[in-house]
Amino acid sequence: MIALLQGQVYDLLAPMAVIMTANGVGYEVELALNAFCQLQLKQTVTLWTHLVVREDAQLLYGFLSQAERDLFRVLLKVNGVGAKMALAMMSTLSLAELHRHIQNQDEHALTKIPGVGKKTAQRLIVELTDKLTHLGAGVVATDVQMDITLPNDTVSEAVVIAEVEAALVSLGYRDKEAQAAIKVAREHSDLGTADLTTQSLLKLALRALAV
Repeated sequence: MIALLQGQVYDLLAPMAVIMTANGVGYEVELALNAFCQLQLKQTVTLWTHLVVREDAQLLYGFLSQAERDLFRVLLKVNGVGAKMALAMMSTLSLAELHRHIQNQDEHALTKIPGVGKKTAQRLIVELTDKLTHLGAGVVATDVQMDITLPNDTVSEAVVIAEVEAALVSLGYRDKEAQAAIKVAREHSDLGTADLTTQSLLKLALRALAV
């Protein structure tokens, strides 16, 4: 089992990152989108990881903290929740928000997560209340406030928009939802073309979808 991965961010294509280790091996890692947005090319990072082995693939999921990985593993134990839905939850809501919605039994907030209907929201509340409480302060403490200023990527606006739309669709949003969120993000941001990156637009689009 690969538990921890340290290396340089070699490539980014939402929601995937390639992490190059010191011994020259590159690992493809899938992340929640809000975690992906915090990575920069050539940055040295340490990721807590969870490996899923299937008949047709070996999938590695990465997290910026041990508490995030622990939450991912708790989510996977909920009946009907797979890795894609777990990442969707962690992309749409911060750890503290998810904890709060579960404690408040807020079904409406949970159904904003792509793929989560009313029955799934009810099941999450029933099965996670005690488990998230058990995780305790470690979950709430990792509610990271992300700085929206990122280095400029020398790619066109059309490429950035296409990458963001693809990332949102992979998360479970419909094409029209993704396109509408990107439109709102562009209209209500002060990002110029020179400042526009996949990470910065993803952050704004996710915020628009959470409203």
